[in-house]
Amino acid sequence: MLSQLTVLGFNTSERRGAWEEQLCNFSIYTQQMNLSIAITAMVNSTVAPSQPNASTEMPLTNSTRVPAYDWSPEIQGIILSSLNYGSFVAPIPTGYMAGIFGAKSVVGTGLLASSVLTLFIPLAADAGVALLIVLRVIQGIAQVMVSTGQYSIWVKWAPPLERSQLTSMAGSGSMLGTFIVLLTGGLICQNIGWPYVFYIFGGIGCACCLLWFPLVYNDPGNHPFISAGEKRYIACSLAQQDCSPGWTLPLKAMILSLPLWAIVVSYFCEYWLFYTIMSYTPTYISSVLQTNLRDSGILSALPFVVGCVCIILSGLLADFLLSRRVLRLVTIRKLFTAIGVVFSSGVLVALHWVRSSHGTTMVFLALSSAFSSLCEAGVLVNFLDIAPRYAGFLKGLMQIFAHIAGAISPTVAGVLINQVRPNVLMNVHKRNSQRLCHSH
Repeated sequence: MLSQLTVLGFNTSERRGAWEEQLCNFSIYTQQMNLSIAITAMVNSTVAPSQPNASTEMPLTNSTRVPAYDWSPEIQGIILSSLNYGSFVAPIPTGYMAGIFGAKSVVGTGLLASSVLTLFIPLAADAGVALLIVLRVIQGIAQVMVSTGQYSIWVKWAPPLERSQLTSMAGSGSMLGTFIVLLTGGLICQNIGWPYVFYIFGGIGCACCLLWFPLVYNDPGNHPFISAGEKRYIACSLAQQDCSPGWTLPLKAMILSLPLWAIVVSYFCEYWLFYTIMSYTPTYISSVLQTNLRDSGILSALPFVVGCVCIILSGLLADFLLSRRVLRLVTIRKLFTAIGVVFSSGVLVALHWVRSSHGTTMVFLALSSAFSSLCEAGVLVNFLDIAPRYAGFLKGLMQIFAHIAGAISPTVAGVLINQVRPNVLMNVHKRNSQRLCHSH
């Protein structure tokens, strides 16, 4: 009876753990995305580029003033990418140590460090681009501790038949955090100033740490509040797989594993798309759709709330198909990944031809986010299936390639935007001149 209730979603301790990790992911992704929405207010677009950190003051609706910086698109791309520059050195050590010593302290420490550093971003931006980049690099390393370490918890908590929905539920916090920071960020920037975007969400992260340390436990055996029946069920469901971490790693077998390399390539491609969308959605909507700060934030948030819902639904669907034996596990992972990557990329490519319609543009962005969320129940959790014993290490390996994509894609986008922008401005000027002539 207990196993039936668990499969149907009544294992409250696991659900509670999923919500706790969702809150953790929510905090981290608000801190990852806050600069993407704030940078539209931080950059003084009315001044021609001159010095890398030249600043002026921009008035707000409440008559106060905040600094605005003269950053070129290349500088903006570098700043947005810098969160991933130092992340290459952290994932494998973080995942390995979380698997050995427990993920609770690793994840909690990373969340606290990232939250505190978020509070200092306005001071760093005012001091200069170099200091801001250094702070973002350190913050990125702290965030890797969170994103990598948390998977070691699921190795000991998530039964195989519930793994997709539990990890998807926890992962939906990333989309929820992105949605909230974009929804409110534009309003905050327009009314009280962009520095408060960092103060508010950095403070929320610090508050989440107060919940993380007393409520989260590394394994069911040490949890004081769950029933003996739940502990027995989790232990029995995990007994058939080798989840106990060890100091030795089968590196040769990993290097020669084609399934592992397929996951690595998929991670790189998916996160290239993800970091580009995450960094430039507010800028795209603000510049292409010509919206103000408030509307840009609200419109940018809509695709991510769709993604948040679809991540949860994709996990439930994957576990339903598996538990009813409609499809094999490997088929589910491949199918969800293929749909997620191909369809989301195709919709984004089509944006170029629908940019004249605001409604169609937003529908396409929402569809891209919905399709992309299927990867959460596909390739993004697949390493737990092939080698649960080394989940922390493998998640670290995946994160390296994810952060390589994150370090390159916003910078490349910034360079491309800077190359295209003069032509775009010239075409806009020509169109305005033609309209003026026709009006006369």
